[in-house]
Amino acid sequence: MGGQSGARHGLRYDVNLSMLFTELPVLRRPAAAKAAGFDAIEFWWPFGSTAVPSDAEVDAFVSAVTDAGVRLVGLNFFAGDMPAGDRGLISWVGRQWEFRDSVAVAFDIARRLGTRTFNALYGNRLPGVQPAAQDELALSTLDWVCEEAAALDATVVLEPLSAAPQYPLHTAADAFAVIDKVGRTNLTLLADLYHLTVNGDDVDSVIAEHTARIGHVQIADAPGRGEPGSGQVDLDGHLAALEAAGYRGYVGLEYKPTSDSESSFDWLPRERRAAS
Repeated sequence: MGGQSGARHGLRYDVNLSMLFTELPVLRRPAAAKAAGFDAIEFWWPFGSTAVPSDAEVDAFVSAVTDAGVRLVGLNFFAGDMPAGDRGLISWVGRQWEFRDSVAVAFDIARRLGTRTFNALYGNRLPGVQPAAQDELALSTLDWVCEEAAALDATVVLEPLSAAPQYPLHTAADAFAVIDKVGRTNLTLLADLYHLTVNGDDVDSVIAEHTARIGHVQIADAPGRGEPGSGQVDLDGHLAALEAAGYRGYVGLEYKPTSDSESSFDWLPRERRAAS
């Protein structure tokens, strides 16, 4: 990775099917991931801009995952209209009940599929709304959703993002400031090494100092957000450091393939793609 051979460590990988195999309909992507050798997947919200899909839509999604024989190890809560620029409802004053309704859907999926990691995107700053009011809502919403998640023995992760100027969490420190205020042990950092890198965060220091507080990891190379080896980031070194520091979770492959999805996995030997 980053020009190296890559995958010399023993971490487990999952495929983000909102970024990969997007040439296929959503319900066909889990089987495509399995055919490529993976047994674990993650998704952003898989129901478009609908916070509460129909029972039939949820059943079809659950069946697609189970029929493919893969595990859904990570799922984003409903985050609004992502293609239009929305980046979460946690701090979106006026949409908190819509978010809570979508959480019920996510946790129903979790009970059926065993998913235990949920990404709660914080939300953009809103015109005409005081940041303090948004932050107050975010803290109360995160406290509530973490309490609900604890009943499932699930973890909620908070993610710094890049290329979203109205999104207030850019560094690991930004996320930890919120996590510390909430004070829930099952609220942790989603360390997307791509976002942290392009935002200028010190990824080595984050790993060295905070691995115990990282609930999930995602990777893409930079520049370009392509597969490992397409840019200049020492992803292999970062992942080896994470493993040495005790990280035992999944590493989500959340990148834009530079050509096609299948060939974008060439950096990872097939025998390393399945966790078991």
